[in-house]
Amino acid sequence: MLRQLFAKSTAKHGSFRFIQFNPHREMHSRNKKAMELIAKGWSALKEVDRVIDYCELNDKRLVPLLRAAKENFELALEADNSNTHARYWLSKLHLKYHVPGACKAIGAALLVEAADMGDKDAQYELGCRLRVENDYVQSDQQAFYYLEKAVDQLHPGALYLLGAVYLTGDCVKKDVGSALWCFHRASEKGHAGAAIAYGSLLLRGVQVPERLTKFSSERVSAAKRGRKNVENPAKNPIEMAKEQFQIAATSGCDLGLKWLQRIEEVEKRLLSESSSADGFSQSNPALL
Repeated sequence: MLRQLFAKSTAKHGSFRFIQFNPHREMHSRNKKAMELIAKGWSALKEVDRVIDYCELNDKRLVPLLRAAKENFELALEADNSNTHARYWLSKLHLKYHVPGACKAIGAALLVEAADMGDKDAQYELGCRLRVENDYVQSDQQAFYYLEKAVDQLHPGALYLLGAVYLTGDCVKKDVGSALWCFHRASEKGHAGAAIAYGSLLLRGVQVPERLTKFSSERVSAAKRGRKNVENPAKNPIEMAKEQFQIAATSGCDLGLKWLQRIEEVEKRLLSESSSADGFSQSNPALL
C-alpha cells in the first residue's frame, strides 16, 4: 500500500516537473513574448514612417518613438535570442534611422546575422545593400546569393530584383524566361513594379515560358474539378497584360492606371477603325 502511494506520489511530482520545465513550452513562451515586443516596436516605427517625410530626419520629436522602438526590439532579443525578426528590425533602426545610440557597424552585424539565420526580409535587404557599387569590395556574387535565398522564400521584392537582374544580364547570364518567372511570382504577391514589368514584356511579344503556362493550366484544371463551366485558360497577350496592369493599379501604382488607359484608348481606336471599314464595305458592295 505504501509502495503504491509512493509510486503515485513520485509519478505526480515527475509530471509536475515535466510541465514546469518543459523546454518546448518555455520556448513558445519566449517566442510569444518576443513577438509582442516586436509588435510594439514596429508600431512605434510605423508612426515614425508616417510623419518622417514632413520633418527632418533628426527631428527631436521623433526621438521618443525611435527610443521606444529600439528598447522593444532589444527586449525582444533578450526574451528570444533566436528571433530573426527582432534582429532585422533592430538592424534597420541602426542603419536607417537617427535613433539615439545608433551604430552602423552594429546594424550591419545584426543584418548579416538575421540573413544567415534565414530571415527573408533581412536577406533581401542585405542583397540590396551589397549591390550598391563599392570600389573596394566585389560584392555582386554575395548580393546574388542572398537574393536567391530570399527568392527561395518567395519574397516579392527579391523576386522583382532578381527578375531585373536576369532581364538585363547583370552579373548573370541573361535569361528572359527566368525574368518572366520572377516577375510573374512577384506580381502574384501584389508587387506593382513586377506587374508593370511583366505586362510590358507581354505587350512587346515576349514568349511566356512553358513552365508558366503549364502552371496556369494546372491551376485552372484544379478549378474545373471544383466547379463547372470554367472558361478556356488560353488568353491573348493583351488581356494578360491588362491583368498585370490592373494588379499594379490596385496596389496604388499610377503607372498601372496609365497603362490601362493607354490600352483602352488603343482598343477604342481599333474598334472605331474596324467599324468604319465595315461600314465602307457595306456601302460599296462592288469592292467585295
